[in-house]
Amino acid sequence: HVQLVESGGGSVQAGGSLTLSCVASGFAYDSYAMGWFRQAPGKEREGVAIIYTSGSTYYSDSVKGRFAISLDNAKKTVTLQMHSLKPEDTAMYYCAVDHEGPPIAALIGGLGPGPWISHLDYWGQGTQVTVS
Repeated sequence: HVQLVESGGGSVQAGGSLTLSCVASGFAYDSYAMGWFRQAPGKEREGVAIIYTSGSTYYSDSVKGRFAISLDNAKKTVTLQMHSLKPEDTAMYYCAVDHEGPPIAALIGGLGPGPWISHLDYWGQGTQVTVS
């Protein structure tokens, strides 16, 4: 039984910082990708950042330079450090894990919304981030 548990969401003023964490349990693969996604009310879910066990990382254009993703492979824990937060970062943030990772087109296309998101293996329940 695979379970992803997110933590670290909350409310912060614009310009502030938050750190999200996600722990995956029961996931049998040693090589995989984990990532963060977000969905604001009335909008499609979009990718924020992806990291592979190889260390490769990918970010959406909207968060490059402000967010940093990291992975503790031994603990299957992915962390998203978010700095210089903006009101438009307000959303429910979800963690996901996939044994192959997103398709190449999604990675080079900026992790935008698309059917590829629904095909990822497992998802967490989400944690709310509100920036005012």
